[in-house]
Amino acid sequence: MEDSLNCIYRVINFIEKNYDQSISVKDLEDVSHYSYRNIQRIFKYSCGETIGGFQQRLKVENAYKLILYSKESLTSIGLEVGFANIASFSKAFKQHFGISPKAAKLSKEKLLCGPDLVPVTSDILLKPEIIYLKPTEIYYQSIHTYYNNEEIELLWERFMQNEFPVSDTEYFGVVADEPLIKTEINCRYDACSTIQAKNKKLPSKAIFGGKYARFAHHGGYETIDETYTKIYSRWIFHSGLEFSHTPIIEKYEKHATENKEEQLTYILLPLK
Repeated sequence: MEDSLNCIYRVINFIEKNYDQSISVKDLEDVSHYSYRNIQRIFKYSCGETIGGFQQRLKVENAYKLILYSKESLTSIGLEVGFANIASFSKAFKQHFGISPKAAKLSKEKLLCGPDLVPVTSDILLKPEIIYLKPTEIYYQSIHTYYNNEEIELLWERFMQNEFPVSDTEYFGVVADEPLIKTEINCRYDACSTIQAKNKKLPSKAIFGGKYARFAHHGGYETIDETYTKIYSRWIFHSGLEFSHTPIIEKYEKHATENKEEQLTYILLPLK
């Protein structure tokens, strides 16, 4: 557990020292010794905040200190804390504090800053199955969104309107994180079936092909983040496995319309 927290603290300390610089995917991989995809999720589920969100918070909070305690211009302050121009600085500042930098400078009132990050690890150590899966052709529709929100539910509603055979059709979700460190984990999400739709020709591609750690999530999809938290704030540190950069796949094994406790979703993490 101590090694797990040390990994997260290394990332926190690195961002705190370099918050005003452009932090690359490689920088974070070198500091954490994890792939960008995994350190994004480890950080989010251990700290409750994304890497990009944490860095932006440090920028605007340090800018506010300069507004209070220096005579520098707002443009100089924005550039000093790492924003490209006054427009992006003003937008981020207002999103965080609810008022513009100019208004903050005039009022000099004390604004509420965010708390220091204190990473945590899960008390529950999951035990996945390690399985080998052959490539599978699937038919899909995609969306770019934040994971686990209403847009994904709407995508599935539209996807199922295409009509698929009731028997023998399997359903998957493919979660491909964008290769950038953002304020939110923005991803491409694919709703997938193993059989072509009856009333629309959907694009196809192959998924799987290789080794996966398979975790079982019991219950409704609205609580699936709890299982991801157990994976990324505990299991991943102790697995001793090397992870692939290919997408995470969810297999919707059992769907229950009435009793959500009977639902079963497999989360499949790709391994090298």
